[in-house]
Order: sequence, then structure tokens, then C-alpha cells
Amino acid sequence: MERLILFDGECNFCDRGVQFIITRDPKGRFKFASLQSDISKNILRSLDTPKDLDSMVLIEDNKYYIKSAAALRICKQLKGPWKIVYGFVIIPRPIRDFFYGIIARNRYKWFGKKRSCELPSPEVRKRFLTDEN
Repeated sequence: MERLILFDGECNFCDRGVQFIITRDPKGRFKFASLQSDISKNILRSLDTPKDLDSMVLIEDNKYYIKSAAALRICKQLKGPWKIVYGFVIIPRPIRDFFYGIIARNRYKWFGKKRSCELPSPEVRKRFLTDEN
């Protein structure tokens, strides 16, 4: 596993983000797991992440990245013009994370919560880590 993205499995915005990444990652470099899953909780505990983590998490080379750092590192590795978005890394992290935080705090209000999960195709399903595998 090269890269793992932990995301809020209840969040519509986060789910759309995962679908966006899958579409622009045809080589399947990214794997995914819901933050609510036991597997994610165990991974986060092993990396000694903050306890109150409520952010997308990117794990690469046994290091974790959260908030805007995770989002920018993901964009850098996507197919197409999304690599350019990584240029925002020049903006100081507190400023980037401030804007990330506004979206994160309002994601349920603005985009809603999922009531059920879509069943991805078997090919895409292999990219998701679950408590069963």
C-alpha cells in the first residue's frame, strides 16, 4: 500500500472527494478507509495522532498529514491539472488550515450526512480497507 486516505464515511462532501480522487487516480495509488472504522482507529493510534482528529488524513511512508497538508499532497499526485493546486503550499499552514476548518466544521450542514453507502464496483472496492479485510 503506497498511500492511504482516511475520510469521514458519513459525510457527503467527503464521499464526493473520494470519488473525485478515484477518477483522477487511474493507477490506484490511493487506498481508502472510513475514519469511523476500527482499522482506521488502529492505524491512527499506531501513528500516535491527536485523539480528537476530525480531518481527512493522508498516510504516506508511515507519516500522517492532516487538513490542508493532506489535501494538497493528494492533489499533487492526481492526474491532470490538479497538480497545480499543490502550489498553495506556499501559503502558511495556519492560513490554509483556517479555510479548511471552515469547510470541515460546516460539511454536514452544507452537504449533509450519508444515510447509506453506495456499493462501488469490485475493482474500486479493492481500494477500500474495511474491518472485514
